[in-house]
Amino acid sequence: MVDDRSPDKLSLVLYSGDPGKIHYAFVMASAAAAIGRPVTLFFTMEAIRALAKPGTAGAPDWQSLDRGFAAKNVATFAEMLDASVEMGVRFLVCDLGLRAIGLERNQLRSDIPVETGGVVTFLGDASKHGATIFI
Repeated sequence: MVDDRSPDKLSLVLYSGDPGKIHYAFVMASAAAAIGRPVTLFFTMEAIRALAKPGTAGAPDWQSLDRGFAAKNVATFAEMLDASVEMGVRFLVCDLGLRAIGLERNQLRSDIPVETGGVVTFLGDASKHGATIFI
């Protein structure tokens, strides 16, 4: 049950490229969006690779991870990503992070509404009454 004391927005900084951490960030984002909370996912450094087009150097092999989740009746990365997109989660990718890992904007998936910006953009988007989590 959500009450008036809960954060009015969820802002997640995804820094780690660990697939389990990224998957759980999508779990949190989709859950918050499902209860009507605005959500922003700010991808930087190795976490950006989660949004890379398949076949891009360094892009995670989500299919092998998803097979394990599906076998355990856990929502897959693909399902959580789709749910997050459908519920209006904002996807913000750090310009500096893209340069640091050597990716170009056009190497990111085109089926996700990705915006680029920086830390100032992310901080301007966060709510003073919200929750900010670093993963």
